[in-house]
Amino acid sequence: MQNRIDRIVKLLDEKKAENIEVIDMQGRDYLSKFVVVATTLAARHGAALLDDLKTELKPAGENFLGVESSDDWTVIDLGDIMIHLMSETYRAKYNIEEFLKELSVKGN
Repeated sequence: MQNRIDRIVKLLDEKKAENIEVIDMQGRDYLSKFVVVATTLAARHGAALLDDLKTELKPAGENFLGVESSDDWTVIDLGDIMIHLMSETYRAKYNIEEFLKELSVKGN
């Protein structure tokens, strides 16, 4: 699992995603075991990151179970890993990291 997460984080970092954060949700009542959140520079950057992830991860055996995408927020469901690519504005507005961390604390 850690190798998969490291690969995702490395790819996002190489492709200039910002403020990449991994949140461990194992043992919590949540859809996935891990959540990766990254900030995109613009709508086209988010779309390019999605394409790069598909190009890199599909041949490695990752299954993209679902993708929901807009100019400001893309959610990628890999089953046990959920990836959120968010514009800076949306990331600040929705503060998903804080929500997930609070969920983690409540799950203890």
